[in-house]
Order: sequence, then C-alpha cells, then structure tokens
Amino acid sequence: MSEMPIAAIEKPEAEPASAAESPALKLAAPAKRRKPGDAAKTAKAGRTGTGKAGKAMARSRWNGLPYVLFFVVWEAFSRLNEQLALFNPLFLPAPTTLLSDGWDLAKTGVIVDSLVSSSVRIALGFAFGAFFAVLLAVLLSKFQRLERWFAPVLTLVSPIPALALLPLFIIWFGIGEFPKVLLIAWTTFVPVLANTLDGFKSVPSTLIRSALSLGASERQVFARVMIPSAVPNLLIGAHISLGLSFSALIVAEMMGADSGLGYIIVDARNYFKITNMFVAIILIGIEYSLFSALLKLLERRVLAWRKGGMSDAIEK
Repeated sequence: MSEMPIAAIEKPEAEPASAAESPALKLAAPAKRRKPGDAAKTAKAGRTGTGKAGKAMARSRWNGLPYVLFFVVWEAFSRLNEQLALFNPLFLPAPTTLLSDGWDLAKTGVIVDSLVSSSVRIALGFAFGAFFAVLLAVLLSKFQRLERWFAPVLTLVSPIPALALLPLFIIWFGIGEFPKVLLIAWTTFVPVLANTLDGFKSVPSTLIRSALSLGASERQVFARVMIPSAVPNLLIGAHISLGLSFSALIVAEMMGADSGLGYIIVDARNYFKITNMFVAIILIGIEYSLFSALLKLLERRVLAWRKGGMSDAIEK
C-alpha cells in the first residue's frame, strides 16, 4: 500500500480550521437556546455581583447579625427577669442599662484611659513575644543541636499559667508597666514558638530538594521556601496566643494597675458596681474582636495565595 502524500494528510486538518473561522458559518450556526429563567438570573447577577466577590459581599452583610441577635436575646431575658424575678436583676442588667451607665462612665474619661492603656500593653507585649518567638524558632530550625537542648526546657515551662508567674514578676520588677508587658510577651511567646517551629519542620523535603537542584543557595531556600511554608503555622500560633495574651493582660491589671479594663473590673468588684463590671467585660470582648480582625486581615493579605477547602472546590 502506497503512503499518502503529506499535503493530502495536512489539508483536511487545515480546512476545518478555516471553516470554523468563516463568518458565514458563524452566522448560520444556531443560537444557543436560553432557558426561561436565564434573563432573570442575569439581571440578578448584575445587581448583586457574581463570583466570589459577590459571595463575599453577601456574607459581609450578615456578619453583624449574630452580634445584634445576641444583645436582643440578652435584653429580652433581662427584661423578663425583671418581671418574673427569677434572680436578682442587678446581677444581669440589660444591655440598654449598660449602655446608659457606660456612657456616664465614659464622660469621666475612665473608659478612654483604660482602653488606651490596655491597647498599648497588649500591642507591646504581643509584638515583643511574637518577635522573639520567631527569632528563636529560626535558630532552632537551623541548629538542631540547640533544639535538643532547648526542647526539654520549653516542655517544662510552657504549661505554667500566667497567673502563677505574675507575683514573681512583681517581686522581681516591681509594680509598673514592664512586668505587665513582660507577662503578655511570655504568654505570646510559647504558642508562637511552638507553631512556628512546627511549621519549619513540616516543610516538604521535595520542595527543598527541588530548590537546591535548581541552583538555590541555603539562604535562598530558607527565605523563599521554608519561611513562606511556616507562615501559616506562625499565624495559627498568633491566633492562639492572642486570646491567652488578653487573659494575661486582665490578670496583670487586676493585681497591680491604676488603669486598664482589668482595673475597672477590680474597682467595680470592690464597690459592687455590677454595671461597670459588665461594661469592662464587653469592652474586653470588643477590643479582642478588633485585634482578631486585624490579625485575620493580615492573614488574608499574607496568605492570599493559599486556597482550599470545600468552598473553593465546589462552585455554586
């Protein structure tokens, strides 16, 4: 059997391409049949936005609803308790009562001074603790002999709560800002160190070998492979330590301070001002929510490349 010429083989492949590009065939091709609800869906998509951006906007509209619902239920239960006298109404004042008394307290300047003092303490302590934790995690990941000596010590001291260390810090450093910031830094230090070190250890060896085979130096591998891989674990440790740091902050302000949200709680306890105590507790929750939101914003910016989970796997 004789072989066909090359031109005879290539020509039929070229003709469909030119036929597909023909304007006449494009005009003659039947239009895609549209379903009855397509027009309405298109109009709705134009109004509300499409894709992930539209979904994110829709979710953001409902973010405040749980807060509103929480305070509405609280208000209803407090008013019901005032009518039925299930227990002393002074022990659980209504949010509207707290708002009125909180406004009177804010006029004295106590709330503003306390918020500023607590925010400065938590920011300084959290920043110092996270910085030294990341620095030590880098050293331990590079020098395994140092890790073998330091790991048992970390296991020994990491379970010690902040409340047990505060009296020692006050004896060693006196009553001032330094022991408070140091206690918050210590509370931040341990979770960030443990999670960051785990992040360095969890870097896939195939990534490191691939980078080395492409000619990267050890410094480039560490900066461009290991650090980006450890950042998610670092942020997990930061989220964990943030709640612990607020606990340490309030404990420190209760035992030796003349300002701060913890100081308001102690003062309210001494003079049986239940509403002031609730105002300080709510402000602690609000302040923690703001710091957590900033941390999540940083996480979205730093880890914008990371996607996964059911929501990204299935398009609705």
